[in-house]
Parts: sequence; structure tokens; C-alpha cells
Amino acid sequence: MKPHIALVSLVVRDYDEAIAFYTGKLGFQLLQDEYIPEQDKRWVVVAPAGSQECKILLARASNEQQVARVGDQHGGRVGFFMHTDDFWRDYQMFTRNGVEFKGPPREEPYGTVVVFRDLYGNLWDLIQPK
Repeated sequence: MKPHIALVSLVVRDYDEAIAFYTGKLGFQLLQDEYIPEQDKRWVVVAPAGSQECKILLARASNEQQVARVGDQHGGRVGFFMHTDDFWRDYQMFTRNGVEFKGPPREEPYGTVVVFRDLYGNLWDLIQPK
């Protein structure tokens, strides 16, 4: 197997509200949700439907430093980039599901893109590459 990034950790306030947002509003699949009693935490993994390599580990903030990072893990910059093969399909679904956009969609040299916020305020790009 070639090396690849398997998981990216996203610090969240609450497992269940994060699962509800990612599965309910963005249409992600819940791939794992296992309780780890010795650490009193859950191993929660979500990913866009059909995603093969990179998935998101929803990690509940467990101390004050982590709580302070919820929603601002990238200092106000876009920190997550989700590619799609049908921008307008996904944009319309996100719109119907109440996802908050930072502005209107735009055409860039690299593709069609719109910036949106997750439930905590982290910024994401939805991109259909050219």
C-alpha cells in the first residue's frame, strides 16, 4: 500500500451534534462510531459518500486548549477543501439543508468554488475542479 493521509482530526464540541451536521447537512456517511471506555471517548469517523482515502475523525474537545480551538482550527482561513464532480448538485443540496455560505459561488481559474462554514464556523471550500 502506498502512503496516504487516512484521517484528518477535526476538534468538535459534541459528537452527536457534529455527526448530525456532517451527515444531515453535508450528506457525509457515518463510517465508525465506537465508544472507547478506557479513554471515555468515541472514535467517530465521517466522510463524503464514496470517499476512499481521506476521512474526518470527529474528536471531542477534552481540555480548555482544545475547546478554544473549536471552530477556529485554521485561524480564520479555509482549512478544508472538498472536491465534487457536480458543483451545482451539491451547492443546491447544501442550500436546502441550511448550510451557511460566506459568499456566492464563483468561477476561478482552478474551478467553480464557494466557501461555507461548518456548524462551529470552520471554513470549507466546495470545489469542482476544471
